Amino acid sequence: MPSYTLDINNKIYTVDVDQQMPLLWVIRDFVGLTGTKFGCGIAQCGACTVHIDGNPVRSCSFPVMGAVGKKITTIEGISANIDHAVQKAWIELQVPQCGYCQSGQIMAATALLKRNPKPSDSDIDAAMQGILCRCGTYQRIRKAIHRAAELV
Repeated sequence: MPSYTLDINNKIYTVDVDQQMPLLWVIRDFVGLTGTKFGCGIAQCGACTVHIDGNPVRSCSFPVMGAVGKKITTIEGISANIDHAVQKAWIELQVPQCGYCQSGQIMAATALLKRNPKPSDSDIDAAMQGILCRCGTYQRIRKAIHRAAELV
């Protein structure tokens, strides 16, 4: 089994896994960071979204070998104290209901705000497209992204 060295949340991990293993399972089962969720396994729901070099990526379909030499950020790496503007806005506006999709939502929102600090509704809709919320909190998600933009 080959070894892969990964930079996850600014910490180095070495894992012995198959090169095609999805990054999601490496993060959850080998590194022990469980904030990134498994939803569908086919990159359609977005619950597994992480950042690779600052870009949102569906980790359930991204092979571990593609992450070598790149900076990986999971929900746990957004902030140590839940003090990122997006997290503050999520809490302030009580965005989650069941919460299952929220790590993916937050990861997509933080990437959006890094690229576009003052997004319009259409910018938000485009960036968040495909991050499914079973509870339908899309209006609160959009509102929280606008609020996070104010907090930055």
